[in-house]
Order: sequence, then structure tokens, then C-alpha cells
Amino acid sequence: MSLNAAVNTTRDMGFDALKSAYLNGSTTPAEVMQEIRQRAGQYREHNIWIHLLSEQEQAPFLTSLAHKDPATHALWGIPFAIKDNIDLAGIPTTAGCPAFAYTPHQSAYVVQQLIDAGAIPVGKTNLDQFATGLNGTRSPYGACHNAFDYAYISGGSSSGSAVAVALGLASFSLGTDTAGSGRIPACFNNLVGVKPTIGLLSATGLVPACRSLDCITLFAYNTDDANHTLAIAEGFDCTDGYSRENPYANQSRQYGMRRGPLTVGIIAPDQLKFFGDDDYQEAYQKTLAELSSQGFEFKEINYAPFDEIAKLLYEGPWVAERYLATQPLIDENPDAIFPVVRQIIEQGAAPSATALFKAQYRINELKQICLAQLNAVDCMLTPTAGTHFTIDEMLKEPVKHNSELGYYTNFMNLIDLASIAVPTQITRSGMPFGITLVGPTFSDRRLLSIANRLQHIFPLPKGSMEAPATPQCEQPVGTQYVDVVVCGAHLQGQPLNWQLTERGATLKQTTTTAPHYRLYALAGGPPQRPGLQYTDKNGATIEVEVWQIPAAEFGSFVANIPSPLGIGKVQLADGTQASGFICEQYGLEGATDITDIGSWRKFVDS
Repeated sequence: MSLNAAVNTTRDMGFDALKSAYLNGSTTPAEVMQEIRQRAGQYREHNIWIHLLSEQEQAPFLTSLAHKDPATHALWGIPFAIKDNIDLAGIPTTAGCPAFAYTPHQSAYVVQQLIDAGAIPVGKTNLDQFATGLNGTRSPYGACHNAFDYAYISGGSSSGSAVAVALGLASFSLGTDTAGSGRIPACFNNLVGVKPTIGLLSATGLVPACRSLDCITLFAYNTDDANHTLAIAEGFDCTDGYSRENPYANQSRQYGMRRGPLTVGIIAPDQLKFFGDDDYQEAYQKTLAELSSQGFEFKEINYAPFDEIAKLLYEGPWVAERYLATQPLIDENPDAIFPVVRQIIEQGAAPSATALFKAQYRINELKQICLAQLNAVDCMLTPTAGTHFTIDEMLKEPVKHNSELGYYTNFMNLIDLASIAVPTQITRSGMPFGITLVGPTFSDRRLLSIANRLQHIFPLPKGSMEAPATPQCEQPVGTQYVDVVVCGAHLQGQPLNWQLTERGATLKQTTTTAPHYRLYALAGGPPQRPGLQYTDKNGATIEVEVWQIPAAEFGSFVANIPSPLGIGKVQLADGTQASGFICEQYGLEGATDITDIGSWRKFVDS
């Protein structure tokens, strides 16, 4: 810990703190960058950087800030680190292999988005070579050391990117994730790690590990900073064959703090693995106990299908993608590749097309089982890692221990899930521990909102520094469902109820309106329909049901409503309002007033 003592009192590198310092004139971006270069020298032996930008190399980025308004450039003067398998124009990209190095003329799509928003690159960070590993020791530039204890692994492959942020040498950083590389280092260095939906961030300018599975990831101190960065970095890129448009329900406006009761899927106890690490097992149990006391409900998940998928990543045909990514180097100059990495990649020459299709068939079968479990909860929660190794332990059994690190992470990209790693504990031995939230494709903002709530429940510092990491955003964010009040043909058991149930709606409650409504049996049909109308006199309570319909299906439901009916706000007996059926005045011509009956169901039965 003595190697890290100096950083504990360093400048607060969070977004809000830096922006405030710039605004009040107490520092400038140039001064912050100079401080970072000076402090980086204190951690030279941590092997964080492959290329730390010089003052001259950084000058053009700082100069460009003069032409950018901080009010309209959300990352103005914010320093960030770039994993060295992601391109920065004019700076060599090595992917952790000197013989592979090239100097790109253009920055990666995501990097350019960030620079355009005012962010300043600090340098290119160390990684497990060709992003093959979860530990941070597989690099000819030296093993990257943990921000909390020099003897421990940093996690990989995005090792330097995580350690740079944890030590205050950058405010956020870019990593990548194929098997857990954007989550394991976050856990081991007390950071939030965002592994987005594949295609949400462009992969143009990224040296692939497994091109069909890779995604660029983010490391940040808290969910606020992560959300701001994600909002700028994301965007459809037609030059990336895997890029996808982000739906409205997953955009930045949907970020906040997820409140109310949450049901979280947790792994069945007999399927948990901590590999003899009592500290991590205790930290996990303490995390669940605290969440339970905060009203979280748990539902056990069968982890077996997730684990079977995970094993296919390295034991199945996808290793062939790693082989393709390193050609012709692996064929012409294999000795240039780190020994353990070469051992893994060389296996990629063997798998056949038939093996790939067999594996895909099995994955799709298992995916159905996994998604059915995920759809029954707000998210799944797992330990991010089951244990934390020292560098010496890792080097003694590199393949076995790396496999153990991936127990909770390797399945993710094979079935296109989103996830957020969140720190929750500092163990008895003073090391970080965290959990990972898992959700379906394009659940990124929902997971960030739940992670926001977790960071309020588990207040921890920013990386290895003293400043608190708790997010400032506490605005409630809506759920993925819309409450719909029905009073007639859509009631349970009535002829149009299928229009709700076939859209995945579920009955939330049976109640009545506030005593301000009249109920009418409208002329025409079939089916017979009621008309509900608000009145400020001679009103009564009317029996209604409240259904929760998926927000994505609400529009198609409303589109099928015939005039004179429509959707407005209906006040319920408890005083709350929800969207529900109302009737326009002209529709009451020829209608029968059935208010005294108080219930459409009773009227139909009579």
C-alpha cells in the first residue's frame, strides 16, 4: 500500500469536480494534464502506459478547447485514457504486441466522438496482449499492477485503463470486453465498468479479439460520469457492420435512479464459486444482506445454462476469431506473441465450420432458457469475480486462474446481454469487491439506473482516492411499463382483454376511480363498450382494473382504440392518476347511463 499513499490526497478527478475547478478558475486543463504526467512518473512500475502522450503530442487537443464552449461540450477538459487496441490518430496502436504496431491516420469512431466533445486523451494503456486474458499479466510491457495493492493483479485485459482511472491519472477510460475485460478490472480497482450492448458503441478503429463479440467499454468513478460518457460515445456508425441504432427506451434521458421495489435474480447458492476466497464470499453475502434490508427481493436463477454458454467461448470454435484477428503475425512470426496468448490463439486454426454451427445451435437453445429467467426479474446480479489473485499466483497457473476469473463473465457477449460492474465493498484485507448487474439487449440505461441506486446504498471512494464516488443524480426514472386503467371490454375475462395479455401486460390491481366519474353503455357494438367521463358534480366511484403494459407495446395498443374512446388521465381512489380510457362528449349520444351500477362487469352480467 505504500506505493499508493501519495495518490490518496490527489485532485478529485470526477467530472463535476473538474468542471467546477475550471469554472472557478482554480485550474486549467493544461495544468491538470501537466499534473497527470508528473504523477504518472510515480507509478511507472505499475506498467500502466504503453504510450503516455507528451506535452507536445497533447498540445493540439488543448489548443482546440479555445474554440469549444464548455457549456455545449460536455467533456470539455476531461482527461481520458485509451486501451491500446483502440486507435488514436498519430499514436501507435500495438494491441500489446510491438511487432504488430501500426500508426493510424484516424482515431477510432468512439475516440473521435469524445475528443469532439472536449475530452483530452492522456495516453494509450497496457493490456493483456490482443485482449486475450482477464488478469493484466500477459503483456511484453510488463504486468499491470493493482491500484490498491502492488502485489495483486489489476484484472484484464483492460488493465491499464482501469488502473489509470483508479489512481487519478484519468477521469474515465476506454476498455474493451469480449469475455469480461471491461468488468473484471473495474471490480479489482473499485470502479464502475460499463459493458454495453454489442453495437451500441462503434467498433470502428478497434483491433478485434473476436469481432462478432467485441465491444468498447467504459471505466468511470460513478454512474453519472459513465452515463454522460456513454451518451457522447454512442451512435450508429455505418462503417461498423455490427453497429445498431439505440432505441428511445435505452437513451440517456432514461437514466436516473431506479426506485421502488426491485426483484433481482441471484445465482443459486450451490452454483456460486469463490475458489476458496473467504474475503470475496463474505463481501458478496454482506452485499446481498444490505440490499435485502433496503427492500430488494431475490429470485434464484439457475446458472447452469449461463455457465455452459461461457465454456464455449474458449473451449468452442470462437477462438478461431482470435486466430483471424492476428493473421498473418501468428503464421509468419509466432514468437512475437506472448507465450500464453500464442498458446490460446494457435488453437483457433483447428475449429471447423461444422463445429461453429453446432455451437451456435446449442447457444441459441440455451439463450432461450437464460432470457426466460432474465425476463422474470428486473436484472440478474452476480459477483463480478469469485476471487482476486496476486500476480505471483496468476503467473504460476495462468490458464487455470484466468478461467476461474471468467466464471461469472464469459457468457455475456455470446448471447448479446448488457451489464454494469458496480463496486459494493472493501474487503477485510482492504481490497475492492463488486457485483455485476446483467440485463437483456438494450437494457443499458435501466442497469445504470439500478447501479446508481446501489452506489447510494454502498458509498465508496473514487478508485483508490479519498473523494466520494456517490452519484449526484437522484431523479426517479420511470419503469419499462405503463399503467393503463381499463373499465370495460378490456377487463379480465371480457372480450378485448386479449389486446392487453398478448402484448405482455399483467394485472397490477383491481380498484375504483375517485368519486368523480359517470359510466355509460355506448350505443353500437359488438362488442359492447362503456364510456367513462369525468364530472365535477354527481360523480361516483367506478370499478376499474390497472394493467401494466410494456412501454414498447403501449403505442400499438392505443392505436387500436376506436373513437369516441381515447386515452387520458384517470384519477383512482387513492388520489393517484394513470393513463386510462375516457370518452369524448359526442360519443354519449344514444348512450345509457349506468353509473348507479358502478361496474361494467355487473352491467354485462345483469
